[in-house]
Amino acid sequence: MSKLTLTSVVFENGGEIPPKYTCDGENISPPLAISGIPGSAISLALVMDDPDAVQVSGKVWDHWIVWNIPSGTTEIPEGKEPEGVKGIGTNGNEGYHGPCPPDRPHVYRFKIYALDIKLELKAGATKRELEEAMQEHILEETELRASYSRHQK
Repeated sequence: MSKLTLTSVVFENGGEIPPKYTCDGENISPPLAISGIPGSAISLALVMDDPDAVQVSGKVWDHWIVWNIPSGTTEIPEGKEPEGVKGIGTNGNEGYHGPCPPDRPHVYRFKIYALDIKLELKAGATKRELEEAMQEHILEETELRASYSRHQK
């Protein structure tokens, strides 16, 4: 049985996100590959957040929230939104919003969840609402972590 895995060809787990995918570059989503999706999965959910933002803003900053992604999805191409329902990020963004740490290097978490249902959640829901809706329905989850620092110019 394979384990749910999330990878990217542009950075390694624990590596650094290239500037292209941040507010200092094109601010487009990085390419992601999903493997080991459980056969019983009905849908996937994707969350990208910045737990290091707590020290600056007092909260985890949510950058990308999508659910009801078809369970057969094995890749999310660069600069593309996956098929699914978009939530709203901390910045009021619908869709990807790249890293833009104001103070120092931050670690970003790209999390993928394999779910046993399609969620009955309206577009524009928050990460908290998504997490509540997913409770009891997560078959497997994994995350890919990478950091970004806005280098002095």
